[in-house]
Amino acid sequence: MSAQPDRPVVVASAGDALFRPVRAGNAFEETVERLLQAVRLGVVGAGERLPSERELAERLGVSRVTLREAIRALADAGYVESRRGRYGGTFVNASLPTPRGKGRKIDPERIDDTLCLRHVLETGAAEMAAARSLTPGERQHLTSTLAETSASDLDDYRRRDSRLHLAIAEVTAAKSLTTAVADVRMRVNQLLDEIPLLEPNLEHSNAQHEAVVEAILAGDPAMARRAMAEHIEGTASLLRGFLN
Repeated sequence: MSAQPDRPVVVASAGDALFRPVRAGNAFEETVERLLQAVRLGVVGAGERLPSERELAERLGVSRVTLREAIRALADAGYVESRRGRYGGTFVNASLPTPRGKGRKIDPERIDDTLCLRHVLETGAAEMAAARSLTPGERQHLTSTLAETSASDLDDYRRRDSRLHLAIAEVTAAKSLTTAVADVRMRVNQLLDEIPLLEPNLEHSNAQHEAVVEAILAGDPAMARRAMAEHIEGTASLLRGFLN
């Protein structure tokens, strides 16, 4: 079968809404979310080519390195494929992958409810942890748990990640808050189990974890809250992108 000339992808108002500048704090995660939305909503249909790398990078306001990482993540997850040559580019696969939950539809209200609760609890936990005068043992608990998370491999990452978030709640010395964070973390992990682990996101998460812990150890409640908010919004972007 002879190659057909590429026809320009016409991106209407929906594309304008999706391919708009992302926020700098979670550029990779939000880029994945926007591209997934474009694919899943049919803005770029099956077999069609995404706008060029240069155009997408400009419209999303991200570096071409970030864009390539996002496209690679979606290719690994089975949503798109990259082709070389005269008529190359990034194309949406004809068949999109089945969610890990074997086609189970997750209620969007459940996702929003979990993400809202997590935001309130975990930003508050980070703020309160930074407001306390931590003991040497509590400081060591945070730093060692952070180190274990950063050194974790993919297979064990989610467990280590959860342990770090619980450690932040633990050093608030509020048992009820720790229990609440543990409960919401279980709900978050159930959602995370439905989406693929993306290595660029894990690298970004580790850097954000470090920023959160540094703010807590420095006794800066406002910075700790902001750093945690930015971190969990990155996860929220991926969940909304893959599951909504």
